[in-house]
Amino acid sequence: MSTKKPKYKLVIVESPAKAKTIGKFLGSTYKVKASNGHIRDLPKSRFGVDVDNGFEPQYITIRGRGDVLDTIRKEAKGAKSVILATDPDREGEAISWHLAQVLGIDPSSLCRVEFNEITKKTVNAAIKQPRAINMELVNAQQARRVLDRIVGYKISPLLWKKIKKGLSAGRVQSVTTRLVVDREEEIEAFVPEEYWSAEGTMNVGTQVLQAKLASVDGEKVKISNADTAEKIRVRMQAGKYTVSAVKRSERHRHPLPPFTTSNLQQEAGRKLGYSTAKTMQIAQQLYEGVEVEGQGSVGLISYIRTDSVRLSDEAVSAARELISRQYGAESLPDKPIVYKGKSNAQDAHEAIRPANVELTPEMVKKTLTKEQYNLYKLIYNRFIACQMTDAVYEVQQIEMDSGNGLVLRTSAEQCKFAGFTAVYEIEKDPADEAMQSGKLISGIQPGDAATLADAQMEQHFTQPPARYTEATLVRALEENGIGRPSTYAPTISTVINRGYVVREKKQLVPSELGIMTTDLMKEYFEKIVDTEFTAGMEAKLDEVETGKRQWRDVITEFYSPFMQTLETAENQIEKIEIKDEVSDVVCDKCGAMMVYKMGRFGKFLACPNFPECRNTKAIVTEIATPCPKCGAKVQEKISRKGKRFYGCERYPECDFVSWNMPVEEKCPKCGAYMTLSENRKGRFHVCSNETCRNRIKLDDEESTEK
Repeated sequence: MSTKKPKYKLVIVESPAKAKTIGKFLGSTYKVKASNGHIRDLPKSRFGVDVDNGFEPQYITIRGRGDVLDTIRKEAKGAKSVILATDPDREGEAISWHLAQVLGIDPSSLCRVEFNEITKKTVNAAIKQPRAINMELVNAQQARRVLDRIVGYKISPLLWKKIKKGLSAGRVQSVTTRLVVDREEEIEAFVPEEYWSAEGTMNVGTQVLQAKLASVDGEKVKISNADTAEKIRVRMQAGKYTVSAVKRSERHRHPLPPFTTSNLQQEAGRKLGYSTAKTMQIAQQLYEGVEVEGQGSVGLISYIRTDSVRLSDEAVSAARELISRQYGAESLPDKPIVYKGKSNAQDAHEAIRPANVELTPEMVKKTLTKEQYNLYKLIYNRFIACQMTDAVYEVQQIEMDSGNGLVLRTSAEQCKFAGFTAVYEIEKDPADEAMQSGKLISGIQPGDAATLADAQMEQHFTQPPARYTEATLVRALEENGIGRPSTYAPTISTVINRGYVVREKKQLVPSELGIMTTDLMKEYFEKIVDTEFTAGMEAKLDEVETGKRQWRDVITEFYSPFMQTLETAENQIEKIEIKDEVSDVVCDKCGAMMVYKMGRFGKFLACPNFPECRNTKAIVTEIATPCPKCGAKVQEKISRKGKRFYGCERYPECDFVSWNMPVEEKCPKCGAYMTLSENRKGRFHVCSNETCRNRIKLDDEESTEK
């Protein structure tokens, strides 16, 4: 009796999008199935770690993954072989190991492949080079998971008992919350200091220059009060000025390195206004594959979780060829530029870059969403720019001596050669705040007479440190060695969703709950919320990954001291009662005064008689502008996905709705209502008429066409 030989090899990846892209490359001799992420994890309902048996994790199939697992098992039985092709990092390695466990695959067999980008060439090359599962990577991930479980499942019940049910603590989330709380304390404790700046409007021949006071009696300018400012003004007015120096020099600005995960999250936040979670969601789509006209599903960028600025020789060669062709030989350095990564970088992957430089943003724009296009363009341009020549500026500095101990200086710069800035826009260096951009001044020579037309003294006060945004918080986490590229976005989402931190106009502010929980953690669990301790733990996990330490030893070192601290806290912490803030809104179901609660999308009103009365209400904020359709009041609301929008109070009778806040001003071109729009270029009133879209910049009231 003959049996049919299996006709295909089974490839398992995480996501359906990735499966679709890879399946197209491999052809009919392969089947590609998705596990939909993790298939096994520690149980949610219990601790799930056997402390007495070497901290053995007790994994179970994740709820809802049973059908997926049944399908994979069935396909595996009919396959010639099974290839595990999950993401190329610790988490991806752990998913492959879990799949091997449930499918009965020997982890030491050649069953694992990985690729840094999802292109036909890379995928086919990887399939030909299978390897064993890297157990050091797996164990580093297991150690992280067990550590997080110990901290979360041991401290959280204590917080429930002592403060409020539903609270949670996490090894990384608690430190992240502390950073935000500590910054708020710095702001509150800040004492502003007065200082003054001095400028003069100078006439030199026919030229009018605006110059800043640069030195007083050979010393750096320090004007700390109005009396000193007035004395300086008198000296400025009494001066007999001559041009003492005219200096010209060249300044080079070097291209920025290609993106790491952290850089990408920061730059997408600054330039595009994307949250860290949104940035990573879009980047994942670009990595796994998007539909490109004429090519089907294509992975557009390399792997997105990386702390490395390293680039492959092949990628650099492709970039240099494109630069030479499109921007000319003068934009191409003699040698490829090699960037040096940080000392604590894992350097497991390349930097984030386009998978194929020939697929320019404009070529794929039609088939991408607006958000995908914006992020792809940012990544593409940053990569091309990183292999281009310096931008060169001609800098001019003119100094004028008063003859009585004062020196005034004006500086200007003019771009001499665009270099990499022809591709990638950069921020102005804060140190060059006084630098004027534009044409340099000619015809002025040392010894020329100058006169002071006007002296301007302006009072200032030092400013407190800025609150964190998501982008600057990511930078702080990276600089402090807290977490790794894959953890930044989910950690920030966690502390916001659980109400420890609140977004206010893109700034992150600690809630009362976040402050109270952090204060308790600082008092009783100092190590858990200590940045150096957390960074040290990350370093130990890295040592597990490189085989320098055993993962169970890392857990053992942590566990005993931690449990002693927990016992002390249990005995010493008194019950803390958090009283809900009472509103002036009466519950229309039971008559009680409703209280403010913090939910996933911010504050809302709830009945204090819960669970007997479960009435809740959104907090309604009204704006001054009447409804453009019916004249009723417009309310600020929150959508189910947490996004702010504006709608008429008479809904559904009136269907007016807008993502941007309407303003009373009408469009001078078509008469339609206008809305307020803000971006990195400023604040605008924008016409709501799609065929008009006239914009008025609020700073200078200059009307422009979009």
